[in-house]
Amino acid sequence: MTVLRSKHRLFTIDTPKVMGILNCTPDSFYKESRVNSESVLEIAAQMLEEGADILDLGGQSTRPGAQQIGETVEIDRVVPIIEMLRKSFPKAWLSIDTYYASVAKAAVEAGADMVNDISAGLDDPNMLSTVSKLDVPYIAMHKKGSPETMQDKPNYDNPCKEIIDFFVQQLKAIKSAGIKDCILDPGFGFGKSVEHNFRIVKELNSFNMFEEPLLVGFSRKSMIYRSLNIKPNEALNGTTFLHAIALQKGASILRVHDVKEARECIQLNALLNK
Repeated sequence: MTVLRSKHRLFTIDTPKVMGILNCTPDSFYKESRVNSESVLEIAAQMLEEGADILDLGGQSTRPGAQQIGETVEIDRVVPIIEMLRKSFPKAWLSIDTYYASVAKAAVEAGADMVNDISAGLDDPNMLSTVSKLDVPYIAMHKKGSPETMQDKPNYDNPCKEIIDFFVQQLKAIKSAGIKDCILDPGFGFGKSVEHNFRIVKELNSFNMFEEPLLVGFSRKSMIYRSLNIKPNEALNGTTFLHAIALQKGASILRVHDVKEARECIQLNALLNK
């Protein structure tokens, strides 16, 4: 069991949790995940009703090939929506998906409870110190390259070993900065080929060595729809299959577009492990 502390709030991970994706962007790869000020409350309410434990909001698309936007634009996209969610769902646990320290600060001040950073602190030298001062949990993800170039022939001798070595070093920096609670994300699709992604799934239990909560995010991603020669809107079945495997290998948080199906997967996995 892990207890995350965010300012004066506690979040207990004693069973696997579901993180619902809310993209405050016009260009995220899965159209159904996009929200705006008019649609977000209805979609968030449905996710929470279906069993989402965390809502993860992002104002910058990080799909392969996505162009980087400025932090001011990102703040303008996410802060009003976080304020709306905090007011409408005061007990909900909100996460801000950003690699900008200034966005993390503005989002937490608006009501976010944790920071989800695809760069694990490497894209903004102020991120780790900022998160430490904010006193919130931190999700550190591994990626290779930038969203613009990361899928341009990524290369590894041993992807799991390289990611583990990365986390060994980066966790030292995270803890040295004073961040108390950290969650690890191996970064499926972020500078990895389809083959790399499936090798990581196969060896996912190797990340349990860190004794930190493990987040997986392969909901409707290309590792599924390209392998099956389908489109993202047809990739729910493949996503659920991989969720089941990840849960068996120790995943603590499923980051998903489809909350109900992920929650059912967790429930069946619990029965299997009784």
